[in-house]
Amino acid sequence: MFELPDAVARLSGAGGDDGFLHQYHVEAARLIARTFERSMLRQRVTMAYDPTRIGSKGSAHGQSCLSETVEDARQNLSRLAQRVPSDCWGVLADVFVYDKGLQQIELERRWPRRSAKLVLRIGLEQLAHLMGLNATANGRERSRTQSWLPERPPMFPDPEN
Repeated sequence: MFELPDAVARLSGAGGDDGFLHQYHVEAARLIARTFERSMLRQRVTMAYDPTRIGSKGSAHGQSCLSETVEDARQNLSRLAQRVPSDCWGVLADVFVYDKGLQQIELERRWPRRSAKLVLRIGLEQLAHLMGLNATANGRERSRTQSWLPERPPMFPDPEN
């Protein structure tokens, strides 16, 4: 299972709803963290010698052969960034991409104490809403059974007919 950043893990509490963040906030955090991971936007500390990172003779800056998964993740992040308030998106990126703590974010942005915590929760609330996550799980009340056959033929036909 994917590990949440420390800033989110401390706010979620041990029992889910005991902490500042509810379970659906934590699930939104897990989903956005996985999306950031798949987008390969994190900075690397060590050198990687695979062709996608160092480039080859035919590629420009090594970015020509990114996988479809990376491109899909980056497009998904771009769509989410357009729909989430900019301050919230900045805090989400600082927490999930740059592994910054909430106090560091407050110092860098010259925000009052505990304000990054609120902005993080607002951002996760927005993400949860965009991803269709709620405090309660509600499915469709009733769905119509769809089939490509108008009527199911009998498995064992009646021999008298």
